[in-house]
Amino acid sequence: MPDEKNNTHDTPVEIAGAGPAGLAAAITLAHAGCQVIVYETHKEVGHRFGNDFQGLENWTTKEDVLSVLEGQGLTTDFDAVPCHNGVFFDFIGKRHEIKSDETLFYLVERGPGSGTLDSALLRQAQSLGVDVHFNSRLSQMSGEGILAVGPRAADAIAVGYHFETDMADGFWAICDNELAPKGYAYLLVMKGRGTVKSCMFSGFKQEKLYVQRTLEAFQRLVGLEMKNSKPHGGSGNFHIPHSAYSGSHPLVGEQAGFQDTLWGFGMRLAISSGMLAAQSLLNGKNYDTLWQQALKPQMDTSVVNRALYSLMGNRGYSWCLRSLSNKTDLRGSLQRQYQPSLPKRLLAPWARHRHESQRKDVSCDHIDCHCIWCRGGCCDDNLPESKS
Repeated sequence: MPDEKNNTHDTPVEIAGAGPAGLAAAITLAHAGCQVIVYETHKEVGHRFGNDFQGLENWTTKEDVLSVLEGQGLTTDFDAVPCHNGVFFDFIGKRHEIKSDETLFYLVERGPGSGTLDSALLRQAQSLGVDVHFNSRLSQMSGEGILAVGPRAADAIAVGYHFETDMADGFWAICDNELAPKGYAYLLVMKGRGTVKSCMFSGFKQEKLYVQRTLEAFQRLVGLEMKNSKPHGGSGNFHIPHSAYSGSHPLVGEQAGFQDTLWGFGMRLAISSGMLAAQSLLNGKNYDTLWQQALKPQMDTSVVNRALYSLMGNRGYSWCLRSLSNKTDLRGSLQRQYQPSLPKRLLAPWARHRHESQRKDVSCDHIDCHCIWCRGGCCDDNLPESKS
C-alpha cells in the first residue's frame, strides 16, 4: 500500500481509459493545474455503450445529483430527463405505479454524440487542456497515473436493443426471473428513441431466450413499438477490493469493481472514485483510505441488498413492488435502504460470501460464440502494465 507523500507533478499524469471515472479524474487534476494525458483504446468516447440509455441515480445523497456534480466542478451539460414516475410489473403482469415527488434518477445517454454524458465530460476535459489520445493503448505506466479501463469480469449482463419509436417518454420495468434471472427487465424511452433490455445476474448462456421473453412481455403489457432496432449489450463487474491499487496506481470505476451491486447504477460511484483518485495524487493522501471512507459503506450495503434480493424470488418481488408503490417518499425510502445499519452490518459477511458464489461461469461453451458476457471485457488486453 503506497505511503502518503507530497507530489510535485512535474510530468504529465497518465490515465488509462476515457470513461466517466477516467475523465472525472482528468478534470479534477486539470482544475488543479496538472498536465494530464488520457489514453483510450477505442476510436471515440463511450464506444462500448453505443448510445445506450441509462439511469443516473439520485437517491444515495440528500442533495440532487446534478447539484453534487456541479459542486465538484464537473459539467452537467448533457441531456438529463428527470424521472419521477414509472410503472413496474410483477411476474403475473400486475401493474405497480411508482411515484415520487423528487427525481429518482435522471435518464441520460451514454456513448459518443451530442447530448451524451460521455461527450460532455470529454468536452470539459479538453477545454481544460487534457490531452486525449484515441485508438491508443497505454502499454506501460511508470510515472503517476490512474487505471480506469472498465470491467474485468461479467457479474451481470444487460442485453437487448436500441431502437426508434413513437412511444411517449417514460420508464417501465418487470421483476420476473423468467425474463431476467435475479435481475429485472427494463424499457426506457426518451425523445423518440428507446432501450429495452434484460438485466440478468445469472443464466447468461440463455440470454437470447430471456431477451425474447422480455420483448414479448413489453409488447403485451405496454405496447412496445420498435423501429430500426439494433442489438446491444453490456456487462457489469461488482467487487469490493481489499485495496484499489495496482502497484502504486489507483484503480477506479468498474476496473476496481466499484458498482451498485443491487441494481447496477454505477455512474456516480465511477465518477466519485475517479475524483478521489485524483485527489489522492494531488494531496498525497492514501487512495484506499479515501474511497473506503467515502464509498465503501454504500457499497457494503448494496451487497447486502443484492443478497437479500436474490433470495426473494418472484413472489417476493411482488411484495416489494406493492410496498414501493405505496411509498409517499420513495426517494427517501431508497436512500435509507442504502445507508449502513446494525442489521445490515451483521448480515454483511453472509452477503459477501453469497455474492462471491453467484458467478459460476468462468468460460463459455457456446459454439460460434457471440454472447455478451464473453464480449464484455473479460480479458485483460486493455490493461496497461503497472511499473512501481
